[in-house]
Amino acid sequence: MHLIMILLGCTLAWISRQWGMEGWQRQLHWVDGEEPSSVATSPSLPLPQSNPTTWGLTTRWRLTLGLFLSAPLWLATTAIAILWMGPVGEMVIPWEGLLSYGTILGICVLSGAVGLKLWWEGRQTLEQLQHYPEITILGHNSRLLPYPLPYSAQVGFWQPHLVVTQGLLDTLDDQHLEAVLVHEQAHALSHDTFWFFWLGWLRRLTWWLPHTEFLWEELLMLRELRADHYAAQFTDPLLLAESLVILAAAPTSAFPIPVTMVAAFESPCPPNRLIQRLTALISTPNDPPPARANLLFGLLPSLLPLIMIPFHH
Repeated sequence: MHLIMILLGCTLAWISRQWGMEGWQRQLHWVDGEEPSSVATSPSLPLPQSNPTTWGLTTRWRLTLGLFLSAPLWLATTAIAILWMGPVGEMVIPWEGLLSYGTILGICVLSGAVGLKLWWEGRQTLEQLQHYPEITILGHNSRLLPYPLPYSAQVGFWQPHLVVTQGLLDTLDDQHLEAVLVHEQAHALSHDTFWFFWLGWLRRLTWWLPHTEFLWEELLMLRELRADHYAAQFTDPLLLAESLVILAAAPTSAFPIPVTMVAAFESPCPPNRLIQRLTALISTPNDPPPARANLLFGLLPSLLPLIMIPFHH
């Protein structure tokens, strides 16, 4: 029975992601077009050809996050149910309980090791940042890196550190620099580095599920749109858009900081996504508060494997 639960959990995780992706496209009103070259794992996904602000940033974020989390949640609840029931019980094959229990336990240990590795890399990066001078730029405390590359980012976990390079100070004037720093402040207020550390961990564990890389890139994009929207309330959106165009040309993809613990203003993205950010900045829509209740309700089916626990003998 436990082996059947494992196979069923993996199958439902795959199906929920595949079918959910089709519903995601329909709800966001995507139309046929050429697939972005940067998303090689999802060749069938179309490009949006309408104003991205008309989709509603809140709705788009909720649907994308729910679709990204639902499949891993199927796997997690299946693993919890099997671990809770233990290796004993009525099995079709005598050794099935030990095999399934040992398999799930090994996967859990491996998953924990992956998370521990990511955390250790993050701690090492934070310790390296302590060696750079701390300065105050337009009222924002930050670490100054002596790189000619223009770059700014929040780096860390729950309470990240603002990092800027000398190249950024040399490239932008005070007005454009203030716009960028307010954008980075939005990441800190939302604790984006903390939440995306865990999302990045799930991405590593579920690379084999369909559309994982596409949804990860979409979440990164929506994170930047949300920070842009916050910054546009305190600074001129045109200044923010001009700063984005200036910094997007820099080769920041080679910057030596792990992506799972960084929220950077000029995160590398395909040209079509850069256009989305610029369009959204010009429009600056007023979205309603995030619908957290709807997101949790959409994840409820993934808890079904836990129902099997009371029926275990």
